[in-house]
Amino acid sequence: MSDERPVMPRGQVARTARLASLPLGAAGRATLGLGKRLSGQSAEAVSAELQARTAEQLFAVLGQLKGGAMKLGQTLSVFEAAVPEEMAAPYREALVKLQEEAPPMPVRTVHAVLAQQLGGTWRQRFREFDDTPAAAASIGQVHRATWRDGRDVAVKIQYPGAGTALMADLNQLARFARLFSSLFPGLDVKPLIAELKARVAEELDYGLEADAQRAFAAAYADDPEIAVPRVVASAPKVVVSEWMEGTPLSRIIADGTREQRDRAGRQMAVLHFSGPQRAGMLHADPHPGNFRLMPDGRLGVIDFGATARLPDGHPEPIGRLLRWALAGRAPEVLADLRSEGFVRPGMEIDPEGVLDYLRPLLEPVAEPHFHFTRAWMQEQAARIADPRTEANRLGRQLNLPPAYLLIHRVTIGSIGVLCQLDADAPWRAVLEEWLPGFKD
Repeated sequence: MSDERPVMPRGQVARTARLASLPLGAAGRATLGLGKRLSGQSAEAVSAELQARTAEQLFAVLGQLKGGAMKLGQTLSVFEAAVPEEMAAPYREALVKLQEEAPPMPVRTVHAVLAQQLGGTWRQRFREFDDTPAAAASIGQVHRATWRDGRDVAVKIQYPGAGTALMADLNQLARFARLFSSLFPGLDVKPLIAELKARVAEELDYGLEADAQRAFAAAYADDPEIAVPRVVASAPKVVVSEWMEGTPLSRIIADGTREQRDRAGRQMAVLHFSGPQRAGMLHADPHPGNFRLMPDGRLGVIDFGATARLPDGHPEPIGRLLRWALAGRAPEVLADLRSEGFVRPGMEIDPEGVLDYLRPLLEPVAEPHFHFTRAWMQEQAARIADPRTEANRLGRQLNLPPAYLLIHRVTIGSIGVLCQLDADAPWRAVLEEWLPGFKD
């Protein structure tokens, strides 16, 4: 691997040019498709080819740029289950690769960051250090090493210039948000980008990430279901933590057994709802690359750069609203929605209409067991996104208060992963144990 290649294309002009190639490429493919249809090829064949080419270009650009471009791609990946199968198929392989792979930074840059963050004698802290990265993500990459006490460790190193690239990418991607609607119909990407921008400083502070990981590791120490690697050392741009073996969740999604799918899905739900109660935080980056199914059956959790700090636990009104809705108590549901700011001011809404809107979304906890499937998520996405439906009309009258924005996004993203897993488990029992206000 050459050390002369730049770490990231940081120049504003270079990065803007690559991002600008996305809509230009889409326009070019549309023109090519029209020509092929005029020459006699079927619309289905042309559409399939265009989708495959769009996926290839989109995720190649996002992955090469790392930064905000790749961060958006990883965030979008959890919504893949909502895309109709005929559209999703060309993207699935590219999405999995985006979750697990990215071009590495040069070796000399790796060493320079380690020297700056851990001191000039950084090598003395390790018995061995593998210069080839074991994994790479949006703003950093991970190397496998052996700590001086013999422990296998993961060394997460932030890309130089990651902050500048992150903000430049997100600002540029906001201008191209409409392009993503062809991949994820019904998903408004602009608010997602705005949320990512608001959390940039936290994502870039590996000190905060290390603190969050320590809190989770302490909360789940010796837990029979969830495993969090302990932090060994940390600095503003480097985190060293215990190495975690296991099968990536992306592989379980691709070809896992029924038992693996159901176990991993239930454990993800346990993490989601128990984290705020046990650690005072919600793990806020649910894409499959951050989870491992370990040999002992536990769910291994990594990457704590994105967390929602909930020192008082999950908001009690969420559980209470779910309980009212499942009991069919429409007036109480609407009253609580209003008091929490979920109804736009001045809107007159039929209480029973609200229940009709919510009931399909509550199917996973209406009965003791529920089977999450791509078809179910696609049905819900279509019902809410279709402007001809009553659900769409009512949805426009509702509001998502800022305090619930991140919780909502993580919940929907987690459900997307459960649908990719095709997981069947007793979700209601998980909520009864961990969600305040849900159980009488």
